[in-house]
Amino acid sequence: MASHIVGYPRMGPKRELKFALESFWDGKSSAEDLKKVAADLRSSIWKQMADTGIKYIPSNTFSYYDQMLDATTTLGAVPPRYGWNGGEIGFDTYFSMARGNASVPAMEMTKWFDTNYHFIVPELGPEVKFSYASHKAVEEYKEAKALGVETVPVLIGPVSYLLLSKPAKGVDKSFSLLSLLDKILPIYKEVVSDLKAAGASWIQFDEPTLVKDLDSDKLKAFSDAYAQLESTLSGLNVLVETYFADIPAEAYKTLTSLKGVTAYGFDLVRGTKTLDLIKGDFPKGKFLFAGVVDGRNIWANDLAASVSVLEELAGIVGKDHLVVSTSCSLLHTAVDLVNETKLDNEIKSWLAFAAQKIIEVNALAKALAGNKDGAFFASNAGAHASRKASPRVTNEAVQKAAAALKGSDHRRATNVSARLDAQQKKLNLPILPTTTIGSFPQTVELRRVRREYKANKISEDEYVKAIKEEINKVVKLQEELDIDVLVHGEPERNDMVEYFGEQLSGFAFTVNGWVQSYGSRCVKPPIIYGDVSRPKPMTVFWSTTAQSMTSRPMKGMLTGPVTILNWSFVRVDQPRFETCYQIALAIKDEVEDLEKAGINVIQIDEAALREGLPLRKSEQAFYLDWAVHSFRITNVGVQDTTQIHTHMCYSNFNDIIQSIIDMDADVITIENSRSDEKLLSVFREGVKYGAGIGPGVYDIHSPRIPSTEEIADRINKMLAVLETNILWVNPDCGLKTRKYAEVNPALKNMVEAAKLLRKELGSAK
Repeated sequence: MASHIVGYPRMGPKRELKFALESFWDGKSSAEDLKKVAADLRSSIWKQMADTGIKYIPSNTFSYYDQMLDATTTLGAVPPRYGWNGGEIGFDTYFSMARGNASVPAMEMTKWFDTNYHFIVPELGPEVKFSYASHKAVEEYKEAKALGVETVPVLIGPVSYLLLSKPAKGVDKSFSLLSLLDKILPIYKEVVSDLKAAGASWIQFDEPTLVKDLDSDKLKAFSDAYAQLESTLSGLNVLVETYFADIPAEAYKTLTSLKGVTAYGFDLVRGTKTLDLIKGDFPKGKFLFAGVVDGRNIWANDLAASVSVLEELAGIVGKDHLVVSTSCSLLHTAVDLVNETKLDNEIKSWLAFAAQKIIEVNALAKALAGNKDGAFFASNAGAHASRKASPRVTNEAVQKAAAALKGSDHRRATNVSARLDAQQKKLNLPILPTTTIGSFPQTVELRRVRREYKANKISEDEYVKAIKEEINKVVKLQEELDIDVLVHGEPERNDMVEYFGEQLSGFAFTVNGWVQSYGSRCVKPPIIYGDVSRPKPMTVFWSTTAQSMTSRPMKGMLTGPVTILNWSFVRVDQPRFETCYQIALAIKDEVEDLEKAGINVIQIDEAALREGLPLRKSEQAFYLDWAVHSFRITNVGVQDTTQIHTHMCYSNFNDIIQSIIDMDADVITIENSRSDEKLLSVFREGVKYGAGIGPGVYDIHSPRIPSTEEIADRINKMLAVLETNILWVNPDCGLKTRKYAEVNPALKNMVEAAKLLRKELGSAK
């Protein structure tokens, strides 16, 4: 029995790549320094898998920023604004595409399927001249081979690459991206030929779009693509990998009929219905890569249950054609449980991070081959029994409160138009009110204060004094900039989800459980292991402290229940919606305490609401129903004069706009500028939105500072489709990843643009 890993985390167990990237971007280290850190990480990952006994080890899953951006550089599909003139693409062009530079903006960034990982969206059109411009896949294969490790090079499949792209600016939106298939396949042939010449015997194409609802034309594109590649692929074993959901029946037929393909990989954790398709008809003589170890969560595999599934599959495809695998890349989970020295021992016994999942995959393969590790399996069974019986998992009062939610849709009694009128009388804001999304730059000094407080190196009084000083600085800055609705800057928070999870029951936390979100940005998802409740207020002290420093409205800043859920590692012993309702009740308590404390504007971020949308259309309505309901639960009890904001970012929202309206927030701020104002198209198409709305006027994930004129132009585009009295002016997202040298002039220009347009609108009356 053989074993396989779809992909592996890149950042390193202690975020070594993150720090190397940021040092390079800041000019503190060289390109060679960065490359050495990367090479050391790759070497250790490959050796770790080889030493564990994994047979099919992936290469080319490492990336300096994103695997889709890597595919774009391989194909030479560089947008003209970056000034690339051919040849091998270097760091300057690569990172300009990812992050922008002083003169041009970055490419669009959006969520990778239904995960919190972000990818760089290719910009394509009929004029793109594709060329083989990055030899990374071949170089990494050779690098592993030189270390004595045989790997399976991984490429984003040609059809998924095109389906995940977008028409470039100026290209008609109806342009068929699949019409470019004949132009990119020659590059794929060159890459495959180079890999064959280098000695590769297997190659993996990731085609995750096969799990989506695709029409017959899109499915035909897969057949056409692999038929064209067939002669080049001859002599290689070819694995086509799918993940994140069940594969639809028609897509399964297409996949298992592809020419030149030897093996098929399926997610059998989130795609349990795929088992029925395999049982019904699996091509004779082909390999099945069975993804039974969860690549997206941190719970230990139920080894006994997995063996049962694998034995059934072995009876269908034969043990010699069955490969034990992860359900998807381990990119989406934390790196190594060994680094968790402070995690509760009982909870730790229930978990498996990427390094442990490699061991699980190998243990399952050995067990199926008749070499079962009895002690390992017994320990695993004991951990599962412990979790099931643990009293810390269940809170009867919480379960009763959540069950009592059924039967009401929890809507505020007054419609949004009347509420906005009442709020305006109280807040007295100008037209085009300005605000920011919540966080301000997290300076080195600020991080030091939090770190020393957690390590008990400074007292609570010293910590509170330092945070108050930071809040005061942020408040004064916003007043100097003349921003209308202020934020306190969130200096007490390292991460918006972790901060709340630390104060809610039913959550556990890691020290080094980092997961890549995009580029060098890593998050540390909390672990929801039990029923959730709020023992005491979480933000009231800091919000009221900030409000006492200004006469302007100060937003109370909360993370919404759906985002806390989607950005956590969630328990799997009850439906996700039940956990979400529990979190909603906890946030509701906080909202009502903020209101009682005199906070008149409360933002409940739901940045990840769209992210959790199931990939299959048949499952989406149910998700949106409970997700939107969860948000409404949080603020159903507030007064009409209390203004409820929410925020969403870096997803495609146009297809769920009616659900966003149904959230019934008073104001929504939403990412818009980096996606080339795609959001505005939904309003051009006639959707009426009556609540306040602030489509972002500049991209905060780039160091570039937009001019007043550029921002004013964006606002004018918004005014063409939105009413003046509902439009807000704000950045795309929070400012924590930026420096004050970038934030101050950008916000100054934003406020000046709003004032300029207020003057023009006033003159036009």
